[in-house]
Amino acid sequence: MSDVATLLKQRQAALDLTAGGPPQRTANNFFGVGPITDAVRDEAEGRMQRYDFEHWLEQNYRKLDDKGRDLGPFTVAEMSRSMHRGYPADKVILDMMREIHRYFGFPKENRMAVGLGGGHSGFTVCALHLITAGNDKQQIFVDTPAPESEAGKAGGFFRQSWGAQVTEMMRYGKGGNEARLHFTGAEGSIPSADELTKMGIKLFFGVGHETTGATTYNEQDIKNLLAWLDADPANNHAVLDATSLLGSMPWGADLVAQVMRKCCFFMPFQKAIGGISGYFVTSFTPQALALIEANQRSPGFAIPRQLKLAAPVDAKLPLSGKRTVDIGPFYDPAADKMIGGVINTYSILAFAETTFGLLRMEKRVGDVANLNKRSIANREAIKDWIAKSDVLELGVTDATRRGAAVTLLKVKDKDITDPAVHARIIAKSKGLLAFDGINHVDGSHEEGLDVARYINAFPGTPGDYRAWIGGIRDVSEVPALLENVRYAYLRAKIAVLEEELVKAGHNLGASASASSEAVRVDDPKRAYKVLICDLIGLKFDKRGKPDPADVKAHVESKGGTFHLGDQAAHSALKPGIHFFYLPDLSTEAEILPLTSKSQYDAVIAAATFLPKDSVFKLGGVRIGAGTGNMGSASWGGGNGTGGEAALMNTPSFNSRATAQMTMKALLHFMPDLPMGKLHEMSLKGEFDTGKHLRDFPTEKLEGKVMAVIGYGNIGREVAHHALAFGMKVKIHARSKHKVWIESEGFTYAPTVEDAASGADVISIHTGLGPKNANTGRFENEGLINGAILSQLNDGAVVLNYDRGECVDATGLDAAMASGKVRAAAIDADIFKSADGKLTGPLAPFLPLAEKYGPRLLLLPHAAADTDHGSRVAGAKQAVDQIFDVIQYRKVANVTGDLPEGHHSAGPQTVAGVGKVTSGVLSGVVADKSTVSALRKEAEAMAALWAALDSSSPARAAEQIKNHGAELTAAINRYQALTRKLGLWGPYEG
Repeated sequence: MSDVATLLKQRQAALDLTAGGPPQRTANNFFGVGPITDAVRDEAEGRMQRYDFEHWLEQNYRKLDDKGRDLGPFTVAEMSRSMHRGYPADKVILDMMREIHRYFGFPKENRMAVGLGGGHSGFTVCALHLITAGNDKQQIFVDTPAPESEAGKAGGFFRQSWGAQVTEMMRYGKGGNEARLHFTGAEGSIPSADELTKMGIKLFFGVGHETTGATTYNEQDIKNLLAWLDADPANNHAVLDATSLLGSMPWGADLVAQVMRKCCFFMPFQKAIGGISGYFVTSFTPQALALIEANQRSPGFAIPRQLKLAAPVDAKLPLSGKRTVDIGPFYDPAADKMIGGVINTYSILAFAETTFGLLRMEKRVGDVANLNKRSIANREAIKDWIAKSDVLELGVTDATRRGAAVTLLKVKDKDITDPAVHARIIAKSKGLLAFDGINHVDGSHEEGLDVARYINAFPGTPGDYRAWIGGIRDVSEVPALLENVRYAYLRAKIAVLEEELVKAGHNLGASASASSEAVRVDDPKRAYKVLICDLIGLKFDKRGKPDPADVKAHVESKGGTFHLGDQAAHSALKPGIHFFYLPDLSTEAEILPLTSKSQYDAVIAAATFLPKDSVFKLGGVRIGAGTGNMGSASWGGGNGTGGEAALMNTPSFNSRATAQMTMKALLHFMPDLPMGKLHEMSLKGEFDTGKHLRDFPTEKLEGKVMAVIGYGNIGREVAHHALAFGMKVKIHARSKHKVWIESEGFTYAPTVEDAASGADVISIHTGLGPKNANTGRFENEGLINGAILSQLNDGAVVLNYDRGECVDATGLDAAMASGKVRAAAIDADIFKSADGKLTGPLAPFLPLAEKYGPRLLLLPHAAADTDHGSRVAGAKQAVDQIFDVIQYRKVANVTGDLPEGHHSAGPQTVAGVGKVTSGVLSGVVADKSTVSALRKEAEAMAALWAALDSSSPARAAEQIKNHGAELTAAINRYQALTRKLGLWGPYEG
């Protein structure tokens, strides 16, 4: 290797090129299991596909009694019990052979055989049946170098195995003659028709080029082969390895059709489609079938029973009797039937999975012509990407012969000239591309990317990486793979260069591995100041004052300092984050002198209004959901649009308190049992249950309809509470919420009118919405008006524990006067001026209280903000958010714009309140015991429901008897666990 300075320079260059971290992941990490993969995106999709397969299997293979009545499906469990004879096994085989034959465009006259094994078994079957022993007129061409030639040795065992097999057949078989074998000089090329004819070639083998060498035949090769076949179609036969070739023929539709009609093929479909056990399929032309029968009259080789294609006509004479392909293990497409079975026990599931996979592939990518086009497009995409690459080049230099199913990639790196060092880098890079990862010399570890498993190039091929890129893959997968290969090589290069530097005695210091820890951006020498201008504890201490002790302790546990009073009283502050508690601030005149000159870096508020000219350059958090009181221009006012700082809130902490108070208001009116009067009558001895109970009829909440307007945190909580009382719930929200509303068991109402229609209760939880600059009105002001109220059932109840302006007082007056609304509850702000005048959104409802008395319940917006626990929890989260903004520029629950230089931490809410987020799920996944418990219950439910779904009524009753308690317990445990973890509701990534 080079000197230390050069190694350091090369290492730094690789570090710079990978500084941005790993590129976008590939959607499917199996680039080394076949040209046509199952194409699932991840483990979850793979498991769901297994369920899809089981459903498909049960729908297609049914049990019928002797009267043709459907008794239910055959299940995976039943088919896995070696049911390889009779029905449904015969149908499974027939279906698979029919779909393979149809999809890939094999002609009607060509028959297909099926047997156990893989690609080599298919090749063996073709060789043993088509080579005529002792016939020197049948010269044989194999398009690989001769085994143990210099070119052959370079290919290793696998590439030589095809030629070695036919060589041994000639060497050891009856009448064999190795001189009949002709091997190619240039691998993968096909001589002209005249050259093949001059050599006396009657049998051509094309083996394994897409698969192992990433080469394919060019159009001239194919024209040569077809011309030779056409010269003597009765006696000239070609056999092609279609392991990777099917669906990746880049020669034009007419040539492809001719190849499919005139050539024989062998292919291991457990690789091509993704089956679960090995078997081969071969396709033979009518002329090839005639040759097989002729050869069987005087066979030159002992053919193993499980590979024989010609069966004895007379079963009593297996040695001396006539053999024919007409009763062999073939699919006859003209008659659409199997004319023989598969010898030996096979897996029905492997065959069924092939059919399922093929139909799924057709649905995803279209017919085989489109599959061929996609393969060609993928090949072109690789060429285009490589043309701009600084690290990779293509192993196959002849563009016309590059595979459309497999690609070979070769590293070009002028820094690395030692083959041994190169090999170490390639090996490490494959570990990073897979799940192994890379170890650095300082002991640190880079996790595996798991984007491309098993992409090993075969020995002797001109490349370092090999990957299947056939048309089943979307073209977007091509650059994703290449970018990851480039990244993995560079990261592996860093690791190997570090090893070389250590060998040279150089101390590296810090690791090159990427750190997952967040980087602090705060100034360690600076004292940051945060204003808290509202109560953060609503319970009283021993002195009779609201107690902030819980939040103070939380601040100190995070390394901050908590002060009572203004920062001006503290002349010398040590570096760190300091919180100053001034909960009695209220008016603009009180706030601005303390904040207009950026005396505080950030602020935490609850109800206090922060004027426009108050300055907090690092951000502000509102304890609660709304931010209308956060008027500072530092973040652009209450909507958080514009400004230099981040505006945040702490949604959901008071959601349950508000929802519970909403339900308390409902229960104040419904059921309408006069509890006070009954209490008094009971105390005075004026009530006889037997005589007077009939005078107080009422109706329960169960079965009543509640309309909830809005699907935010509070609206969802109210809806869940109503559901717990047995009410039917309709929710109106924007259409994007429909799927989630229905997933929770509620009815989606596309309009407010739809929600109100036929409802016994209506509860609004939308907030005021944005203000219209032209009208000066808020979007949801007067949303519940007379027209909406008229849609309710007679005697309905109206609940507004949101913003008072959302309900039109005039409309409510009319509805209560008519009896359409029996009662209403409003919780809204009310303010009293120095002269005693009452203002605010509750004021318009005061005259209605005088008019309707106990039918109207008014609260001064006290439903939520009086809960001590909610306020403390919200304040603690606000403290956490302030720490994150100052220390990491990380912003949770951002309102409006995310300031430049900051990054979003997403939403953070109380477990079970608000949306399920990626953070919530990540927290659950981090606890493996919890995930295992969820999986155990879910798998039990899935298994038991699937068993019941696939059972006849009689068997279902038996299984309910055996497993009913187990299923119910699993449901209960799963539901309880998911609710405890907050795993229900809408999702936001």
